[in-house]
Amino acid sequence: QLQLVESGGGLVQPGGSLRLSCAASGFSIDYYAIGWFRQAPGKEREGVACIGNSGLRTSYADLVKGRFTISRDNAKRVAYLQMNSLKPEDTAVYYCAALSASFCYKDYAQSDYDVWGQGTQVTVSS
Repeated sequence: QLQLVESGGGLVQPGGSLRLSCAASGFSIDYYAIGWFRQAPGKEREGVACIGNSGLRTSYADLVKGRFTISRDNAKRVAYLQMNSLKPEDTAVYYCAALSASFCYKDYAQSDYDVWGQGTQVTVSS
């Protein structure tokens, strides 16, 4: 069974940091691009960051650029999202997803992603 499991979410004060992990089981992530998405209450799920299958190429949503860093360790089958300088508006459920492609090119829809995690809650509040 192909699975992705997120961890690392929690409650953090504004300006704080969290590192989310996305662990794969049942498959190797070597040939998958990994995307991080988030969904805040009452809002649509939006893309946050993407890393290509080789780890050499990344992209970020404008709202998180310069604050978030995506990375991966294919040998460990894990992807990460380091989130710094967190703001209350970053509060959301964060999901990782695997796409059978070299990169999360913009012409791929969320429905094209092959495997999704269950999500982890991130709450930024004082």
